[in-house]
Amino acid sequence: MATFFLIIIYLAFISLGLPDSLLGVTWPLMQPEFGVPLETAGWLFMTIAGCTIISSLASGVILKRFGTGNVTFVSCLMTAVALLGFNFGPSLFWLIICAIPLGLGAGAIDAGLNNYVAVHYKAHHMSWLHCFWGVGATLGPIIMAQFISGQEGSWRTGYLTIAGIQFVLVVVLFFTLPLWKKVAAISENSADAKLEFVDNEVAKNIKPLNISGVKPALLTFLFYCGAEATVGLWGSSFLVNVKDLSPSVAAKWVSLYYAGITIGRFITGFITLKVDNRTLIRSGQMLALFGTVFLLLPLPAIFSLVGFILIGLGLAPIFPCMIHETPARFGKEHSQTIIGYQMALAYTGTTFMPPILGFVASYSTIGIFPFFIVAFVAAMLLTSERLNGIMKGKGNIQEGKSNNIVI
Repeated sequence: MATFFLIIIYLAFISLGLPDSLLGVTWPLMQPEFGVPLETAGWLFMTIAGCTIISSLASGVILKRFGTGNVTFVSCLMTAVALLGFNFGPSLFWLIICAIPLGLGAGAIDAGLNNYVAVHYKAHHMSWLHCFWGVGATLGPIIMAQFISGQEGSWRTGYLTIAGIQFVLVVVLFFTLPLWKKVAAISENSADAKLEFVDNEVAKNIKPLNISGVKPALLTFLFYCGAEATVGLWGSSFLVNVKDLSPSVAAKWVSLYYAGITIGRFITGFITLKVDNRTLIRSGQMLALFGTVFLLLPLPAIFSLVGFILIGLGLAPIFPCMIHETPARFGKEHSQTIIGYQMALAYTGTTFMPPILGFVASYSTIGIFPFFIVAFVAAMLLTSERLNGIMKGKGNIQEGKSNNIVI
């Protein structure tokens, strides 16, 4: 049952990743159709991410009231309906309306499943969970590229197709709802569930933000998601307007960026069996920083593809390893609260940093894209190393003690 349950969780993360990369690759076609400025994509993106922040902050109450299975099912349904709305959207206002359920549907499921896997599963399962997010994020641009490469550039049909895939996942989640209840019943009667309850009771009387190292950890999540989302949203526009690629080719290249994240997380799942999280985080940050050099230098367009792939591979281990490292760094009794804060800062980076680039680019050029990515990745590396220094000074890094039950 535990293995089959993991498959359901992985499917849920595919549905979470499918819509995340669509706006960036379709915007070069959507912008002239709706007759809006370049930076409008940033505001639309901000609407989606802002609603995700709201639902993630409310996820604790929602999950407790309705259960993880029901919340996952409804969230996937909301994103499917929203994507269908993008297909029929006659104006920018309609897209903004559809962006609201798209964002709300992502927040609760993301926070709930991340916390569940961090507490109950080994480190490699956390990497593979986010690998399946990458599967969805990679498939999105690939599917869309097949439709926008035609003479009519039918991005609407692409949204319709991906909405259909989401509805298939909705059906799967609906018929597996009883499984969530069975697993929940087993978990409630286990010793680990009782321990988790005690940890939550202790956490009520503390102020996690006052724990040494928490603030640089939050900033690391802010800059990580800022870098990841900015590449995904503006990478295609950079390739079209600066490297003179067609929208369909640019979409395929951006899909390879997400493929780098996906493949990297799959491989990381095996590497975590031998290498600790901190080493993987640092190595990933250095590789991502190296990849930005290929975007920064005036090299032929093909080097941009290399840069996108290297950045994706570098970013791959950072998010899942940092989430899973949280109990080891700050204690299991604090991890649930701190992971909530980390998710909030992650979505804040996703919400505000890409629009900042869009705003500046609208008054200059999208050619500034590589400079922003270098700045975000460098800032992420600096805050992460600051955190490692604090943890080393405290001497309380408990390697391996955050690994928990199940498989």
